[in-house]
Amino acid sequence: MTADPFEALVTRLSEDLDRLTDSAADLAADAHFSRFHYERIVSAVAGESPTAFRRRILLERAAYRMIHSDATLIDVALEAGFGSHAAFTRAFRRSYDATPSSWRLRPTRFQLPSPNDVHFHPPAGLRLPARTEMTSMDVVDQMVRHHVWLVDQLVARAGRLTDEQLDAPLEAPVDGIDGDSLRQLLSRLIGQMEMWLAAMHDREYDFAVERHESVASMRTRNGRVGPAFVTSVEQVARERRFDETFVDARPGVRIGA
Repeated sequence: MTADPFEALVTRLSEDLDRLTDSAADLAADAHFSRFHYERIVSAVAGESPTAFRRRILLERAAYRMIHSDATLIDVALEAGFGSHAAFTRAFRRSYDATPSSWRLRPTRFQLPSPNDVHFHPPAGLRLPARTEMTSMDVVDQMVRHHVWLVDQLVARAGRLTDEQLDAPLEAPVDGIDGDSLRQLLSRLIGQMEMWLAAMHDREYDFAVERHESVASMRTRNGRVGPAFVTSVEQVARERRFDETFVDARPGVRIGA
């Protein structure tokens, strides 16, 4: 068990939210504690017992399902671990001051008051508030890493398309990204990162690589360019150089650092 057993509980449950319907005894055994000690530790950290925590999160999920799906109330109740519609109605009325059927017609905020600020997070997870302060550098790092990952995911999915689909004209342009087809757009996304690297290391960028580039080439290139791009941005962030601007010799071309 970690130094923060409640955070460990939230992490474990967020990976499989349906485990919330397990009994407190099962969750305690899973954490290698007796139920008595487990409930005492979690209650001290969370401000509510594991049972109260489970009930609140499951009710929040049920309330969300009620306003974002066509599921029947009995199906929602069973999913939340209640054995009957009547039991679900009693618990829901105590928490939301309304019956499930009337609340569904005039829903309010689905999140309930919480001493620990952990809530159901759609579509099927939990939100744990930050325990440490995140700096602007951390935010930039996470955004850049996500961008590289997302480009890789887009290119991977493009591998399922035919050449005709990849080269079909786009119905509308994408702001800030040149390209008249999906193939050109994806190649340009990688090219933008490689242009940054070229500018940072006083190299020229060869646009020829983007001419009818294959998906296999894009994946290989992104596998090389992506990590280098992340490292380069991290260095610029550490050195606080984001206000630099590279002016290309061609008219009107600028690459911001």
